[in-house]
Amino acid sequence: MNATSTRTVVVEAGGTQVVGHVGLHALGAFADRIGVGETLSGAIGWNGPGTPIHDRGRVLTQTMLMLAGGGESCADIEALSSQERLFGDVCSDTTLYRTFTKTLTPDTVGQARRAMAQVREQVWRRTSVTDGDESLVLDIDATLVEIHSENKDGTGANYKSGFGFHPVFCFDDATGDALSGMLRAGNAAANDTADLLTVVDDAISQIPPDMAAGHRPGDDPDLVERAVVVRSDSAGGTHVFTKGLRGRNIGFQVVTRTQTAISAAIATANEDPDRWETAVDQDGSEAEPTDSGLAAAVCEVTDLVDMKGWPKGTRLIIRRQPKHPGAQTTLLPDLDYRFWGHYTDQAGDPVELDRQMRAHAHVEDHIQRLKDSGLERFPFTGWEANQAWLQTVMWATDLASWFQLLCLVGPLAKAKPRRLRWTFWHAPARIISTARRDIVRILDGWPTADEIVAAYRAIAALT
Repeated sequence: MNATSTRTVVVEAGGTQVVGHVGLHALGAFADRIGVGETLSGAIGWNGPGTPIHDRGRVLTQTMLMLAGGGESCADIEALSSQERLFGDVCSDTTLYRTFTKTLTPDTVGQARRAMAQVREQVWRRTSVTDGDESLVLDIDATLVEIHSENKDGTGANYKSGFGFHPVFCFDDATGDALSGMLRAGNAAANDTADLLTVVDDAISQIPPDMAAGHRPGDDPDLVERAVVVRSDSAGGTHVFTKGLRGRNIGFQVVTRTQTAISAAIATANEDPDRWETAVDQDGSEAEPTDSGLAAAVCEVTDLVDMKGWPKGTRLIIRRQPKHPGAQTTLLPDLDYRFWGHYTDQAGDPVELDRQMRAHAHVEDHIQRLKDSGLERFPFTGWEANQAWLQTVMWATDLASWFQLLCLVGPLAKAKPRRLRWTFWHAPARIISTARRDIVRILDGWPTADEIVAAYRAIAALT
């Protein structure tokens, strides 16, 4: 029996005609095809003396590749600089540091965001995911990022006895795009209405103009061409936030908080079996009963609660779920069920509205993608540089998502960052030159070789 996990080999430096990160090269080729570097270059420009050696649009695009590949600091750009035959001239970590600390001012980042919104519009035109006339669903959520240093501007203690930042984000549910993000201190309140409305407004500025029409503060409702709905956890479950959305002609689905009046309404509804309908799962099938014989159910209790203070037409939908070990806090103490509810101004059957609201859980996956792509490391001392880093992390995850939408099929089209790194981004290959062309030959037996070749064909087919 041989219990060793590797073969004995002699290791030497000096290999030639070998490259790594072939999948990241595909991602970079895709970025070039849709004009990311060129667009950012025009938006950022150059205010220094002479002509820069490294175009700042290219610097940021290569930074996105580094982040998608698992990089967490400026020094990680060296993983690309060692692959000149794939990525050309890559900037040093010092140049990258200066880009974030000197070039990417708030005004410059704002210009770059407006430019990237144009790229996003073209990407969305190429995919069927955003087609149709159904409501555009935006998800808001905040997350804690632990920072193990007190020397970074704006950090603070958080409610979980940790320390760091508490950014809040707004995502598009259909594509997973991180449309907006606000860097905040660790002690920032999750339910800060001004912050929540700011990220909503920033998100609206990032979607195509026809979808954004009528959704800015004070807009005439007649301007609306595409309905927009914002989903939020209980941080958004306030009168002020929902009224702010109504002032933007935006619908809402927000988790309700524990209140005596709501508990009383649920207790009344719980005694009326005719009120309840069996809940459905995300695929539309009815929820299966648990071992106790109980199944999840949904009802509306708007008529049992005083809705004064909420926007006109607000409804209260309640879901009861059979209890399981370790169940979270419920709106009403009960031996058999835990209760959960949300406010909404959307029309439709309560069961379907409940299904839609439960899909807000997608936001956890979106945030995890950010954390797997550089969000958990803020490498700078200055606040503005770290805000620019946050924005670049969001661009990196968006770029990878667009690539998956337009260039990948099957499991890889839905794969998470870590799987993409193991199987796609860091694929090794041999590179040879013939007829004045460089030819990359992917390692024999590499599990995603066919998918990589197909992705290059998809990139070439983009118009």
